[in-house]
Formats: sequence, structure tokens, C-alpha cells
Amino acid sequence: MKLYNAAIVGATGAVGTELLKGLAERDFPVGKLRLFADPSEKGKKIVFRGEEFTVEACAPGCFKGTDIALFAAGSQRELAKEAAASGAVVIDNSSAFRMDPDVPLIVPEVNPEDVSWHKGIIANPNCSTIQMVVALKPLHDEAKIRRIIVSTYQAVSGAGLAGLNALENEVKEHIETGKDPKDLTPSAFPYPIAFNCIPHIDVFLENDYTKEEMKMVNETRKMFHDDTIAINATAVRVPVFRSHSESVTIETERPLTPERAKELFAKAPGVILVDDPAEKKYPMAIHSSGTNEVYVGRIRRDISLPDDRGLSLWVVADQIRKGAATNALQIAELLTKN
Repeated sequence: MKLYNAAIVGATGAVGTELLKGLAERDFPVGKLRLFADPSEKGKKIVFRGEEFTVEACAPGCFKGTDIALFAAGSQRELAKEAAASGAVVIDNSSAFRMDPDVPLIVPEVNPEDVSWHKGIIANPNCSTIQMVVALKPLHDEAKIRRIIVSTYQAVSGAGLAGLNALENEVKEHIETGKDPKDLTPSAFPYPIAFNCIPHIDVFLENDYTKEEMKMVNETRKMFHDDTIAINATAVRVPVFRSHSESVTIETERPLTPERAKELFAKAPGVILVDDPAEKKYPMAIHSSGTNEVYVGRIRRDISLPDDRGLSLWVVADQIRKGAATNALQIAELLTKN
């Protein structure tokens, strides 16, 4: 088996940690491994497959001899370009390259063919977009989606460690002081997140949609290779530690019944169907956390339309795994097959 020299940039963060777990779990053919992080964490020791590795700070020439560089440290545009110039294929988890027409944006269950035209850099989509398009791909192939309305319910870990700490600290503050939730001390978000929902993720744009919402619009169109799909998104932060949930309603060009959709989901790659209302079975964040699949349920006809050209569904996935690390590793696996 051929081995690939790999590097992880941002190896000590939440996504970097999951990348290391995933490399081991998926038995990825790693040859030499190098771990990079902020200079303040230089020298930190990390164990991978029983071997101890020392975290390094990036320096000129640090990617020499690297085959695949997994970037999980926020926007590092120039460093990613340097890695690609050194001969590595970069899989970047930030938004830096997603809408660059010369950079493929890939979810392996959706558009694996796009890996063939990369020029040294491949973009990993936004977490909320990834789980939605995995669920919608089989429906789009069957009946051609022409409109999507999505509302997200996004976990605090989507904002990193600061988001996790904010929720935990605010709950403790409420218990210890008895403060009204609206008077709790916010930190990672503009308002307290404990006992609250905040319809605001990322910055607001001129059209009054947030950057997070427009990512779902633009990235979905790019991966489906269809700029005619009408998409409206509302992104909401909720007091859940891990895993994003989404309410998705679609309108299709051709008829598509809930029964047929369930048949498609039952055999769709990367999808787990959980849909039995009579037994109160449906996807939930607490069940998807720590897993790599996209869970789909609550599949029903859109009764606002007069025919079988609309469906509503509930989509849940671990945004740190499938929404980031796992998807990046699946892209890396595509590279090894090509």
C-alpha cells in the first residue's frame, strides 16, 4: 500500500483533534506525519497511533515532502498557497477558497468528480451546507430541486471552545445566582445563549442575511452545478453543545413522494434514515454526536403545495465530524484513489 506524507495545520484545535482521530479510525495510509499549530503551542506532545509527535510552528519550507496538507486553523490563505506550491494537495477547512472558481468545493457523496480538476487546493464546505447537500443530493438526482428553504439550529461548538465555555458558564451562573436568563453574562455570542436561541451567526451583509446564511446559498449552487436553484436560509444558534440540526423544505420539478424519498435515503451513501413518527423516532443531536453520518427523518409532503412536488425533512449531523474533519478526510481518500 502506498503511504502519503501528511500535515495537519491547526492540529491542537477541535477540528485538528478530530482529523487525528479520523486518520486512525479510517486507517488512512499515513507515512510521515507533521503537526502544526500556533507558535504558542510549539513543543506540545500529541500521541497518534501509539507514537508521540511534537507540534511545530510553520516556517518557510515546512511543507517540503508533504503529499496532503489538511488545514484546520481558520483562514490561512497564503500559507495554503505556499503548501500547494511546495507540491502538497491542500484540503482547506476555512472559507478562504470556497467560492474561488479555480478551486473545487467538494462533498464526496455529492460531487466527487470535481476532485479531478483541482490545482493544488481543494475547499471543504461550510458545516451546515455539508449536511444539507448530503441529504438533498439523492432527491436532486431523482426529481431536480428548484427551491430550498432551510432553517438551521446550530450547536455552540460551531463557535469553537469559546462557544462551549459560554453555554456551560451561563448555565452555571444561572444555577448559582438565580439570575434571569436575559441577565446572564454573555461571552462568545452577542446575547446569552443558555435558555435562548440567537438568529444571528457570523456578520450581517447588506441584504440583511448573515454570511453564514449566504454560504449555504452560494456553496450549494456551486456543488450542485446549478445557479438557478432558489435558496433561502435562516441560521440560528441554539443551546446545544454539539451537532447541528436543520429544517429543510424543498420544491422539485418532478413529483417526489415521501415514500420514494425514504427509498432513496435508505440506500444513499453517508445517510442514515430515522423516520418512524408512530414510535417517536427521528434524528436528534444527542444521537448524531461523535458519528460521521448525516441523519434524516420527519419526511413529509409539503402541504402548502397542491401536488407531490414538495417535501419537508429534518437533517442532523455532527458538525465537527461530517461538517468538517470527516469530510476533509473523505476528500483525502478520493485523492488516494486518483
